[in-house]
Amino acid sequence: MSNDNEKPDRYPDVAGHRGIDASIEAAEGMTPKIGRLQKMTLAVIREEGPRGRTSDESTEACGMDRWSIQPRISELKAKRLVVDCGLRRRNSTGKNAIVWVTPEHKQEEAA
Repeated sequence: MSNDNEKPDRYPDVAGHRGIDASIEAAEGMTPKIGRLQKMTLAVIREEGPRGRTSDESTEACGMDRWSIQPRISELKAKRLVVDCGLRRRNSTGKNAIVWVTPEHKQEEAA
């Protein structure tokens, strides 16, 4: 992100896309909302402390759909605001999912 007086213009401060017209349109529609959604997602991950949350758990805690929250976790990871704590829990499909924590909680677990 550029200085505070400028609008963000690059991922992870704006929604990413795949360079396809429909993907670009969806990203442009989401970008005005991602700051709020990133803060919401970060808050629900942080509140779990070292236990962390998977994408599915974060989605449920936010009361939103997966397509609104999972990309925010990727953005938060790119900003180094959440990290993979090394744990895995089953998601709704029964597959192992990454458990995300804030960096300070990763430190706590390691100590």
